[in-house]
Amino acid sequence: MLPKSEWSQLIPHQGAMCLLDRVQSWDAERIHALSDSHRRADNPLRSDDRLRAVHLCEYGAQAMAVHGALLAREKGGAAQPGLLVALRDVNLHASRIDDLPGALDIVAEKLMHTPSSWQYRFRITHREILLAEGRATVMLRDDAATVTGAAHE
Repeated sequence: MLPKSEWSQLIPHQGAMCLLDRVQSWDAERIHALSDSHRRADNPLRSDDRLRAVHLCEYGAQAMAVHGALLAREKGGAAQPGLLVALRDVNLHASRIDDLPGALDIVAEKLMHTPSSWQYRFRITHREILLAEGRATVMLRDDAATVTGAAHE
């Protein structure tokens, strides 16, 4: 198990916006993370004192970010920044999650990884009850090209 201190500095999500609490396990193809942040009053995704199930997509996306960062660190580098560009086949099996006791289990499995994008399947459960599942695609930014492109405009 990896505590938050082992990986939180590797991703752009900081402070209360870093929704995951610990990495239970990970390998080259998947990550299993746990989170209790859905119950916290300072969760930045809350509105009207509730946290809706649609926000589970962000939990899945953050698991992807942590996985990519851990893989990059293992190879001696850093993960490229990315933008979540698509959610597909998302099924939500709850309306809200702030009232759930205990940790959320977040599993993200890599489906495709190219130099410019990642695609993962995510699945989020609570006490073995499925809350959300779907696929997410992230387009990676090439910061060198972005800086170069900005300099020529």
